Amino acid sequence: MTSDTTAEPDQQTVETPAGDARITWHAAKRPRRVLALGHGAGGGIEARDLRALAAALPPLGVTVALVEQPWRVAGKKLAPAPKTLDTGWRALWPALEKPGVPVVAGGRSAGARVACRTARELGAHAVLALSFPLHPPGRPEKSRVAELLGSGVPTLVVQGGNDPFGKPAEYAELPGGAPGGAYELLEVPGADHGFAVPKRAPLSQDEALDILTEGVAAWLAVPDGTR
Repeated sequence: MTSDTTAEPDQQTVETPAGDARITWHAAKRPRRVLALGHGAGGGIEARDLRALAAALPPLGVTVALVEQPWRVAGKKLAPAPKTLDTGWRALWPALEKPGVPVVAGGRSAGARVACRTARELGAHAVLALSFPLHPPGRPEKSRVAELLGSGVPTLVVQGGNDPFGKPAEYAELPGGAPGGAYELLEVPGADHGFAVPKRAPLSQDEALDILTEGVAAWLAVPDGTR
């Protein structure tokens, strides 16, 4: 991949039926993709994985759009129901498509669920699911696998090895995905739901994030039509 020069981040407010949302654009000079990333239900775009991708990908020709849902922009502490999250995401989509290149929908945790639920209808090129919450901690019977397999587009799941919402080994028991929507899995060894690694881990925090960013970059670099 060829390195590219990036611009300073630019913020855009977008009106949605759920309230004002905000996009922070980390733009590549000559983008070949837009990667739109939503945050989780317990935090915002300051999450370490979102920040790492926003720093690593624009020099490689991928514009990263960090999306803040209306509830977060309004300063609320609790996320609304999934239906409301989907409404906000749908309303943002025209702004995400405006650069005129394929858009990869993505997010972490609850944001990954939104991306999976809406990918097919919005025409997303692919889905990046960071820390997909396969089930609530300790409740494997409350599976959300239907959301993941229902994305309908190529999907990459990036999961921490110690994520209580679904460990990588649990994905080995899942079917390979719906037609046209088979997922790939990238494990970050020893990482938790927020991709933090303990001090006793065999790899450092920086090394863990390198696995994440380099793996995502390689996945995004696969030419169209070869997945």
